[in-house]
Amino acid sequence: MRRSIPAAALLMAACLLSTTSVMFAADAAKPDEAPGLGDPGQLKSIAIKTGRLKDGVILVSGRDAVQQLVVEGSYSSGQIRDLSRDVTYSVTPAGIIEVDASGYVSPLKEGTATVQARTTTGQDATISVNVTNIAIDLPVNFPNQVVPIFTKFGCNSGGCHGKSGGQNGFRLALLGFEPAEDYEYLVKEGRGRRLFPAAPDRSLLLTKASASSPHGGGHRIAVDSPAYRLIYRWIEQGMPYGNPEDPTVARIEVIPEERLMGRDAKQQIIVVAHYTDGSTKDVTRTTQFDSNDTEMAEVDVTGLVTTAKLTGSVAVMARYLGQVGVFRATVPLGIEVTNLPPERNLVDKQVFAKLKSLGMPSSAVCDDATFLRRVTVDIAGRLPTHAEAEAFLVDQSADKRAKRIDHLLNSTDYADFFANKWSAILRNKRRKEEDKVATFGFHRWIRESLHQNKPYDQFVRDVLTASGNPVKNPAVGWYREVKDASAQVEDTAQLFLGLRIQCARCHHHPFEVWSQQDYYGFQAFFAQVGRKKSDRPGFDRVYHKRGVAKSRNPKTGTDVTPRGLGAEATEISQDTDPRHALVDWMAGTENTFFAPALVNRYWKHFFGRGLVDPEDDMRATNPATNPELLNVLAKDFIAAGFDLKHLIRTICNSSVYQLSSEPNEWNRDDKQNFSRYYPKRLNAEVLLDAINQVTGTTTGFGGVPAGTRATQLPDSGFSSYFLTVFGRPESSSACECERSSEANLAQSLHLLNSGEIQGKLTSGSGNAAILSKDKDREHATKIRDLYLLAFSREPSSEEAGIALKHIEKAKEPKLAYEDIVWALINTKEFLFNH
Repeated sequence: MRRSIPAAALLMAACLLSTTSVMFAADAAKPDEAPGLGDPGQLKSIAIKTGRLKDGVILVSGRDAVQQLVVEGSYSSGQIRDLSRDVTYSVTPAGIIEVDASGYVSPLKEGTATVQARTTTGQDATISVNVTNIAIDLPVNFPNQVVPIFTKFGCNSGGCHGKSGGQNGFRLALLGFEPAEDYEYLVKEGRGRRLFPAAPDRSLLLTKASASSPHGGGHRIAVDSPAYRLIYRWIEQGMPYGNPEDPTVARIEVIPEERLMGRDAKQQIIVVAHYTDGSTKDVTRTTQFDSNDTEMAEVDVTGLVTTAKLTGSVAVMARYLGQVGVFRATVPLGIEVTNLPPERNLVDKQVFAKLKSLGMPSSAVCDDATFLRRVTVDIAGRLPTHAEAEAFLVDQSADKRAKRIDHLLNSTDYADFFANKWSAILRNKRRKEEDKVATFGFHRWIRESLHQNKPYDQFVRDVLTASGNPVKNPAVGWYREVKDASAQVEDTAQLFLGLRIQCARCHHHPFEVWSQQDYYGFQAFFAQVGRKKSDRPGFDRVYHKRGVAKSRNPKTGTDVTPRGLGAEATEISQDTDPRHALVDWMAGTENTFFAPALVNRYWKHFFGRGLVDPEDDMRATNPATNPELLNVLAKDFIAAGFDLKHLIRTICNSSVYQLSSEPNEWNRDDKQNFSRYYPKRLNAEVLLDAINQVTGTTTGFGGVPAGTRATQLPDSGFSSYFLTVFGRPESSSACECERSSEANLAQSLHLLNSGEIQGKLTSGSGNAAILSKDKDREHATKIRDLYLLAFSREPSSEEAGIALKHIEKAKEPKLAYEDIVWALINTKEFLFNH
């Protein structure tokens, strides 16, 4: 272990840290001072919206039927604002319906009534409500009416009775996707204790839900609430299930679908269920809501959306009986945007259009040193060399940035770095020493594919349709870890389509449209994958088994033929490998998942977050923050023949990618609109290589040639405490979330005073030793060289002065240079790509 860190070194480091971290500090944003939507002007009129108006009347049929009203105010500025809780409601004649202060309509008796909504300034609007079937006790339909209550109040969630095995002896199907099973559990299990038709209020289902008797889940349903009354009536009626001819929910509609909202604003939404017989029903209060970004907006159980102070877009998911809908709110900042950087390509066109609509000024374009370091790290996975930095900074040509991007894309470093990325998510995992032949070969194949710029659709085809053994066909390496059909279909969907369909293996997907039938139809593409055992474990031969491709749905017990997600069944002959049909569908012009998924994955690589985030969870209920950009990038990627280098070139040549990470007074809190570059920590392999570069040392890895960089390692089987503590993935899943970028104490301690780092600093052949022995150059020149190595820029006069003063005071120049290098590699500017 090296000497303890002297006080002088700590003081110098503190000074350097304070000067090299400027881009991470700025005045706080002032959202409250921004105009947001601005003055709406004069309220011109109001209107009542329900989504169910027919012939000028809303039909409310049955004792349990309700209707949420939304009152919209139209202003002279063109703005539309929700006034549902700001108006006064009145009903004529009285006694037919009642309307509470939120605009929630409940029936009292049959008849027709008029609801008037009136503002304090005199604008009003009316709507007619026709109430029927109150005198008649309509039979309750268990799947359509009771099951949604269990979902709304969390009774059938995975943390309660919906989990495998249930809770305290009582189980429900997860999220109500199997109502027949729920009926069986409720009515026929528990020796009749759960339901008591002679006295419904004594049924355990109601006493526990209302907390009248002890309940581990606590109080869920208030006595005499609409949900309580409906369940009471169902029990009183003898617990009918419903008739086969009863209509079912075909889809749901969210009203409004989108809205421009101010900060700290409110918007009531309505959910309308459309049934197979053409009828509609308001199901807002029995719909489950979730916001995809609670920092931007929250939604309560009534469907009331409340925005916070952040600027951008937020989606609210509405889920009812397996159907999903989305409400989107956009919250502008409202600053006049007049001085955007030059629009260089389609990326800038879409992003700058969004910034203008939000009223969010962008940061300026970054300087040359920042760009060079940023793009070299992002494309090549390394820092620029001293020579590269010097040459780039003095180059005066107008197209030098574009040339540098092309140079990096044509380098072997690009292939090394992106092979490291793809190798991890393609699960190129070495479990034992004899696996090296397969893992090294698979990595080599990935690297060569990237270096040759193999079209992405062909790259995917080569992986998914691979046959043979890993020695003769390295792409078979994917099937070494992804062994069974379930893993194959789930990895394929997540990795190449951006869809997480794992849930649909056992039940309907809770946040998407995918059913078990969809899952097993997709799985059928892999049904004829054969595997012939080899004497060498891990070297099985993968082949196509002749036969009819089909998969069995375990829930229904029926066979399912191959079909793409959301597509029709595919006719495949017994002699044809279904996997080719799968890739044909994936890469087809009508596929809406394949190209966007790759574009989104690469966007996250360069910007730190996807247009859809997480990058492999692309669904209607988690929409892109800039859907227009995702769409045009995907189309451009397809038009370019799935050219990966073309996509990278398009992204990196944009002004958006080249924006400074330094926030202005308005965009500091921006996390999704790309008004500035978001700093991201160097990943484990890049950071280790960067430290080696600045210290002038190498890290040895057994089994590969000396000098092999961490980004060049063919698999994750190389032991390294540094790589582990800084979040290297284990290649155990298709999710990039395996790679951690979170900071922790162990990382800080390792950089500050670990034996590994101290050994690099004190190495007799390292940069500190070399610089201290160099008597031919001034210390100022050598300090400049260190800054070019670490940051691709020259030191400021203040930084140079601090370093020179430290050298002058030091008893040994070598120790002084060690301190300087140590200080530099512990700055945020070094640890982050910015």
